[in-house]
Amino acid sequence: MLERTYIDDVSTDDETTTIAGHVHDTRDLGGILFVMVRDRTGTMQAVFKEDREPDLFAQAEELDRETVIQLSGEVSETDQAPGGVELVPTDLTIVSEAKEAPTLEVSKDVDADLSTRLDNRHLDVRDPETRAVFSLRSKAMEAMKQWFYDESFEEVDTPALSTAGAEGGADLFPVVYYNREAYLSQSPQLYKQLLVAAGFDRLFEVGHAFRAEEFATSRHVSEIAMFDVELGYVEDHHDVMDVQEQSLRAAIEAVQENAQRELDLLDADPVLPEEPFPRLTFDEALDILEEEFGHFPDDPTDLDTKGERLLGEHFAEQGHPAVFVVGYPEEKFYYKQNVEGDDIASRKFDLLYRGEELSSGGQREHDIDRLIAMMEQQGVNPENFEFYLEAFRYGVPPHGGYGLGIDRLVKGLADLDNIKEAILFPRDPDRLEP
Repeated sequence: MLERTYIDDVSTDDETTTIAGHVHDTRDLGGILFVMVRDRTGTMQAVFKEDREPDLFAQAEELDRETVIQLSGEVSETDQAPGGVELVPTDLTIVSEAKEAPTLEVSKDVDADLSTRLDNRHLDVRDPETRAVFSLRSKAMEAMKQWFYDESFEEVDTPALSTAGAEGGADLFPVVYYNREAYLSQSPQLYKQLLVAAGFDRLFEVGHAFRAEEFATSRHVSEIAMFDVELGYVEDHHDVMDVQEQSLRAAIEAVQENAQRELDLLDADPVLPEEPFPRLTFDEALDILEEEFGHFPDDPTDLDTKGERLLGEHFAEQGHPAVFVVGYPEEKFYYKQNVEGDDIASRKFDLLYRGEELSSGGQREHDIDRLIAMMEQQGVNPENFEFYLEAFRYGVPPHGGYGLGIDRLVKGLADLDNIKEAILFPRDPDRLEP
């Protein structure tokens, strides 16, 4: 490995150091040359003086933006430099020379529309603000995974190919699988339940799901990064919501503590109050929309995009960016619903974060007779899910879980306008490359 110290780790306690990265920008003041060097942790100013090191100064004058260099030198404290320190180089090595100027100007604010930025993603991710999004994403996911490890959850992997979708319907991507048709996974939902039935009673998976939906919104993509969770031996859906809330808090607190540089670059401040997330029923949500905003969703069994946004505004004014909505009617066969004594239609919930659905989950149906009856009632052929139903013939503990959209979480944490900004190489109906 090349000798280097990450820029973010350089401090005034260091007398000398070696850094390496891209030439982000240069500024020649005549006899004094400032070179901004960028690595994945930030930027650092290097100062070359012609009267001190004429040969080194001449070498630095030839540097082009985006050339990869290695610099060694003395660390100097100064209020005029980013981070309060600068490097006075004594040695310069060109590691890889840039052959041409980038088509996107990454040393300044990238002045291009989102489509152009995504077409040139290999350049766009060199921009410090764009890079900060993915550094923040990495730190949030690391913290969330660590929370589940600490709580004795096991990480699993389920197939991306299957013979049927977990959610049914036509929104599936067909794939030629040898001599038959298969589909890209909509969700690991059914496999998670099979594993709980087998004794994996606390599990999570980080993977991708695919939705063949036609859309043109700032909150949808065709390939989705998901954080899926399932746990057994639950009393009810509140146990699942507890896990969802605690793990999300852990991720956001870690971002607040460990990603302040990224948050500053993005001008974002993802705060959460100490009070528990509000938990309201679906009917209560409809009442708020009607009474406060005069809004009625077109589908009386679900919240629409506008309804979610209005609920987000309503609770944001009360200091709550996150809120659970529980008890959606006419839910899919695998959710526990119409339970005697419940005042809600189902034990299915959505978590709204900053006015967008962040996750869906709830308590599952674990009784095979009720499961089959619900399938038949919804026009789902049980024979198409025999691999799934087989596990329920041997006894399954009460269980529940959820799937959280990682891309939407990052969009909310970084206060982005479009979900595609939170994905390195997004896929939508019109984008299959890069």
